[in-house]
Amino acid sequence: MKAAGRVAVFFFGLGRRAKRTKFFFVLGLLPVLFSLLLRLRQALAVPSRSFSGLFFYSNVVLPFYVQFFLLMLALFYGTSIILEEVEGRTMPYLLTRSLARPAVVLGKFASYAGLGLLMVNIGLFASFLILSVERAGDLSAWLTVLRDMAVLDLSLLCYLALFTFLGTFVKRSIFIGLMFCFGWENVIAYFPGLTQKLAISHYVKSLIPQPPGQGFSFLQLRLEPSPAIVAVLVLLGLTLLFLAAAGLVFSLKEYLYED
Repeated sequence: MKAAGRVAVFFFGLGRRAKRTKFFFVLGLLPVLFSLLLRLRQALAVPSRSFSGLFFYSNVVLPFYVQFFLLMLALFYGTSIILEEVEGRTMPYLLTRSLARPAVVLGKFASYAGLGLLMVNIGLFASFLILSVERAGDLSAWLTVLRDMAVLDLSLLCYLALFTFLGTFVKRSIFIGLMFCFGWENVIAYFPGLTQKLAISHYVKSLIPQPPGQGFSFLQLRLEPSPAIVAVLVLLGLTLLFLAAAGLVFSLKEYLYED
């Protein structure tokens, strides 16, 4: 665990300064910008009932993170955990430092998870604060955003573990990951019956209930939610399974460099 911790600290510092991180940080703040624009519109004109802060948060901000930003973060960071070492020919430098291979995977996973969690939580919290400023004294509002942050955090860890595993043995993992994200995850979840339970997104959405008094919630469309405890256990179990599988594959596989 100490070795994994050293790897995590080292790569967190590198990742924090990377151009990729700056790009995703800006991308993750788009809902904040849109929330500010909505507030400006409401200040300059009569507020539209259909575009209240709660409606905008439930049908624009949350879907942006759940169905796009989380997936992109997990895909590009998860698949790069091993592939960037192979493509950069830096694998020997890691493996000659008396580091166990699983410690490398776990350490880099922790570092990129830390970066991703910061980006997701900052954007979501800022957006919620802007859209719900008049509810600042309402305890239920704070409990709502804390619940949503916890759900997104767990979701990010699950997707990140999946794409870390994918990146350990698939060369074109970005392409396959994109097909999975915008094909499987964003299509199969709308199928009726047990079929939708084959998508990770089903369990994510099952943990985000429809806001009280809200007539429509995009994330609840055609959803037949699983019990919350089942959804949490599935997401945790998949995270541990994919992470363990990634460590096992990385321990056994020999990576060859291409000219």
